[in-house]
Amino acid sequence: MHVILGSASPRRREILQYFSLPFEQIPSHYDEEQIPFLGDPIAYVKTLSEEKGKWLSQKHPNSVVLTADTVVYANQKVYNKPKDSAEAFQFLQEFSGNWNEIYTAVSVRKGNQFFTEVEVTRLLFHTLSKEQMQKYHSHFYFADKSGGFAVEKSGSILLQRIEGCFYNILGLPINAMRTVFLKVGIDLWDFLKSENEL
Repeated sequence: MHVILGSASPRRREILQYFSLPFEQIPSHYDEEQIPFLGDPIAYVKTLSEEKGKWLSQKHPNSVVLTADTVVYANQKVYNKPKDSAEAFQFLQEFSGNWNEIYTAVSVRKGNQFFTEVEVTRLLFHTLSKEQMQKYHSHFYFADKSGGFAVEKSGSILLQRIEGCFYNILGLPINAMRTVFLKVGIDLWDFLKSENEL
């Protein structure tokens, strides 16, 4: 069974590589701009994830296609990838001292079958000074990340509290992925790697 990870994300690739399931990484070039945000973050990420998978399945009809879409949601709006450093800084200013939510939809498509799960994680940011935000941006690449931040490694210094799945913040929640794969006959329990393989 040929599995495609329909994403360019190195973090999603790394998470899927925690398992021994063979896969090929092929980014979807679906135009996300054509999907407007209408106020419901769950519907928004589901639509984007499913449309990415549909786009790839048309080109690889005999493959199992795994896709995902992640957004940061706060202040009744979604925060996608920042357009530039000024917008990334603005995002951090708006997150500082406040809660936001990470929504990720994970979809799997096999022929005409498709299944989607949505994971939600809540984050409480520390109150950040201008100097701290500038230090953060001088040490972390933000342009390819929803909300313009990453919490891997020392990036977690931004956060005071996490409620929910950590891997959701990285863009591929493992339990949601396990659930959708199981619906097309792939059980990740059969693809565990031992510690020395990771």
